[in-house]
Amino acid sequence: VQLQASGGGLVQAGGSLRLSCAAAGRTFDRANMAWFRQAPGKEREFVAHVTWRSGTTYYADSVKDRFTISRDNAKNTMYLQMNSLKPEDTAIYYCGARPRGEVTVAANYAYWGQGTQVTVSS
Repeated sequence: VQLQASGGGLVQAGGSLRLSCAAAGRTFDRANMAWFRQAPGKEREFVAHVTWRSGTTYYADSVKDRFTISRDNAKNTMYLQMNSLKPEDTAIYYCGARPRGEVTVAANYAYWGQGTQVTVSS
């Protein structure tokens, strides 16, 4: 396993969670990375992206100003701080690495973690 996502759980609406994605060396090295999520019966959707060099971030409109993506290259780990969670944020969250092409398209990612479940109760 080259990407390992963790940190999911059950939280009430308005609460917070912090997801982590630990990566094996070459998977993480100089790799742009992102978080996606997939709710039951829906396609995997883009959440946030971070570049490896400058740490430039990009967010889906649905999570902007609530979620923060970051990475610690020394620890080979990416994070997603999720605040003000809503029931519609309920999904399995996946981390992906090394996109080729449009970073908001799941099919463009070479590596995926196994996912971590986030459930937000109303």
